[in-house]
Amino acid sequence: MKGFTDKLKGVLTAALVFLLLFSLLFLIRGWAGGYFDSVDGMREYIGSYGLMGPLVLTVIQALQVVLPVLPGFLGCIVGASLFGALGGFFCNYIGISAGSIAAFLLAPRFGTSLVRKMVPVEKYQRCVDWVNGKRSYTAVLFLAILLPLAPDDFLCYFSGLTGMSARRFTWIIVVGKPWCILAYSLIFAYII
Repeated sequence: MKGFTDKLKGVLTAALVFLLLFSLLFLIRGWAGGYFDSVDGMREYIGSYGLMGPLVLTVIQALQVVLPVLPGFLGCIVGASLFGALGGFFCNYIGISAGSIAAFLLAPRFGTSLVRKMVPVEKYQRCVDWVNGKRSYTAVLFLAILLPLAPDDFLCYFSGLTGMSARRFTWIIVVGKPWCILAYSLIFAYII
């Protein structure tokens, strides 16, 4: 049974790596083509995929958390304008949540050097000192994920280094993340 489990893990890992590399093509193609410089450009890029557009947006939203090169709200605007408030919400919520969990899981594997590249060393050290001195990091993280304008991508990676369980982090994302995305989706669906 152990041999089967090891083979299954190997196949799943290979499939995940392939999916990640394939997904990166969407991101690289859009970025190199200059489609991510504006809402209209990103809307045109995602719309060019037709029925696959929602999937492409979901993948881009997941990748923008793992590789923070795009602001997440840009995808929220595009999702709401292309697929309506509800359709945009689901694409964005699934993508951002998946990317957040992936970032959390990547942090322990790649360590502090990855997180330190995302923020200045002094800011990183202040965060570490603060977390080590508090018992309420879970509550603070939940509030930061719940509210807009928090540095969510950094917090996902940083939380992966705190010793927080993946289960607790996933619940924080699943319960806290949809409200801000829903608000963005409703606002942007009716403004744009």
